[in-house]
Amino acid sequence: MTVMLGVDLEGRDVLLVGGGAVAAKRLRRFLGEGARVRVVAPEVHGDIAALVAQGRVAWAARRFRGADLSGAWLVHVATGEARLDRRIAERCARRRILCINASDGAHGSTRLTAQAEIGDVTVAVTSTVGADPRRSVAVRDAIVELVAAGSLPLRRRRPGRIGRVDLVGGGPGPVDLMTVRARRLIAEADVLVIDRLGPAEEVVRGLDADVEVIDVGKLPGRHAVPQDEINRIIVARAAAGSRVVRLKGGDPFVFGRGGEEMQACLSAGIPVDVTPGISSAIAVPQSAGIPVTHRGTAAAFHVVNGHGDIGAATRAAMLDPTVTTIVLMGVAAIERLAATALDAGVPADRPVAFVESGHTDRQRTTHTTLGDAVADARRIGLRNPAVIVVGEVASARLLLPAVETVGADSA
Repeated sequence: MTVMLGVDLEGRDVLLVGGGAVAAKRLRRFLGEGARVRVVAPEVHGDIAALVAQGRVAWAARRFRGADLSGAWLVHVATGEARLDRRIAERCARRRILCINASDGAHGSTRLTAQAEIGDVTVAVTSTVGADPRRSVAVRDAIVELVAAGSLPLRRRRPGRIGRVDLVGGGPGPVDLMTVRARRLIAEADVLVIDRLGPAEEVVRGLDADVEVIDVGKLPGRHAVPQDEINRIIVARAAAGSRVVRLKGGDPFVFGRGGEEMQACLSAGIPVDVTPGISSAIAVPQSAGIPVTHRGTAAAFHVVNGHGDIGAATRAAMLDPTVTTIVLMGVAAIERLAATALDAGVPADRPVAFVESGHTDRQRTTHTTLGDAVADARRIGLRNPAVIVVGEVASARLLLPAVETVGADSA
C-alpha cells in the first residue's frame, strides 16, 4: 500500500546520483520546488551541464561514494546500473533518507508522481504496483481535462477568514469558448455574481445547490443593480470569507467596468485577480465571418462604446478606410453614429454590418452601408445584444466573393 504525502523541498538538500536524461528531466522539477540540488555522476546530460554552468546545480564529476549521502534529505538514483541503484536505495533506507530509485520497474522508499497544479490544489497520480509513469501521466491529463468542463468539485469545504474576488471574462457566450482557468475558478466559487450576457445560464446549471448566485444583469435603459452596489456586494461577500467570481460577458476590462471593481477590492484590502475572456468586439464579428483586421483591407481596429460620445478619435477611425470601427452597445446610438460619420465626411457607401446575438442560435447578420444603416436598422428591428461593424471588412464579399448578400441574412 502506498501513502501519498506532500513533501516541501524548499531549501532542502537533494542529491541526484546519475546524470542522464531521466535525471535531467526531474532536476528541473526539484529546482522548481526550491531545492538545493547536487549531482554525482562521471558525465552529465547537456541540460544538466547548462544548469551547472549557470551556478544553479553543484556537480561532482565522479562515481558515487557513501559520503555523498551526508546532508541529503532526498536522493534520486538513476545511474543506469540496476545493482548500484538498488544498493544506494538500501543505504538510504538504513539512514532514513527518502530515496527515489528510477531503475526500470524498481522503487526506493519514495516515488515521483505525475502532478498538476489546479489553482490551489495539487493533483498527483502514481501506480501502486510497479512503475508505470506513462499511465500516471495519462490519468493526470484526464483529470486536468475535467477542469475545462467544470466537472471537478474544487470548492473549499473549510471557509477561510477572508475570501477573494476573481473578475472572470466569460467570452462571447458559448461555454466552450471560456478559458480553462475561468471554468476552474467558477468550480471553486462560493458566490457567483453574473450579468445578463455571457455563458451564465449554462454555467449556473452545473453549480452546487448551496452556491449563492446573484444576478446583477443590466438591460439597455435599465441598470438592475447600480455599479456601486455591485462593488459593495463582491467586497462584502469576500470579506466574509467567500470565494467570489464576478462573471462578465466578453472581457472584464473591455467596457466591463472591471477596473472599477478591482479598485473597490483593492481599496478594501480584498485579494483580487482578473481572468481575461474573448471580447465580443472580436468574437462576434468573427462569428459572422468578419475579420476585424485583414491584410490589404484593414490594418487596425477601433472599439467604441455606443453609450458614450462619438469623439474625434472615433470620427477619425471611421474616416480612415484602413481602420475597422467596432461599436458595442450601439443599437440606440445608430442614428447618432451614422449622422456624425456622414457629417465628418465618411463615404455613404462605407460598408456596415449588424451582428445580433452573436455565437447563439438566434444570430442574425445584416450587411448594409453607412448611408442605408439607419433605414435598414429600422426595417429589420435591430435589437440588443448587437455589435456594429463599420469599415471595409464589413463587406459581404470580403471573404466569400461568390456569395451575394442583400439586406438581412441569417448566419
